[in-house]
Amino acid sequence: MINNIRFKNIKFLNISDKDFPIIIKKKGLFLFPSGPGLSNLDKKPTYLKALHNADFNFFDSGYFVILLSLLKNIKVNKFSGYKFFKLYINFLKKNKELSILSINPSKSSSKYNISFFNKLGFGKNKVVHYNAPIYNPNLLEDHRLLKVINKIKPDHILINLGGNIQEILGFYIKSNIKYKPSIFCTGAAISYFTKEQAPINNFVDNINLGWLIRILYRPNIFLIRYIFALRLFLLVIKNKIKIIYK
Repeated sequence: MINNIRFKNIKFLNISDKDFPIIIKKKGLFLFPSGPGLSNLDKKPTYLKALHNADFNFFDSGYFVILLSLLKNIKVNKFSGYKFFKLYINFLKKNKELSILSINPSKSSSKYNISFFNKLGFGKNKVVHYNAPIYNPNLLEDHRLLKVINKIKPDHILINLGGNIQEILGFYIKSNIKYKPSIFCTGAAISYFTKEQAPINNFVDNINLGWLIRILYRPNIFLIRYIFALRLFLLVIKNKIKIIYK
């Protein structure tokens, strides 16, 4: 069975649901690179650097999983941010002693997320919400955020921002704080459960149609993004992939 693969020198870990109890206990930077994000690896060096320096990269993109199978005959398990977050919710229900910092894209999102965590039994004493500014991915800095993190030292940091930014922010945090938490860059995953974003469910996620639902829900945002993701086809064809077996 495949343990991991190396694509453009990025290590992608091949796991399934049954591995979650082991993975969730680990610390470090957890990334779930999207298809649109991976399609721009050769154009965005700061994004590529973040993926190189992550502790765990997972197969979030169903498109990437399909391309690996069709073009390279490599069979791996899709392990999306949606799937991770669903398992994470059940984990939180049993581990309410954890402290969490939730980094949100807007005040509106924070309202949804505060309500969500309150329903899970995590009040303001356990979850701190931080409204992120608009970051420059090529020169990302946020000293105020670092001060918050170093002061409260949360066990888990959830970065709920868009792809190509959250990974860079996660690496920035990892490189500049004084301790080692778990940093989960799951992007929009939480919004599927707060109902702020497209109504994705297990069936849609399993058959790799999350991209279609997002396009139908917000075509002005996601249509162009997923059209450009077709570039990933060429990247998979052109690049050698190293396979590590268990």
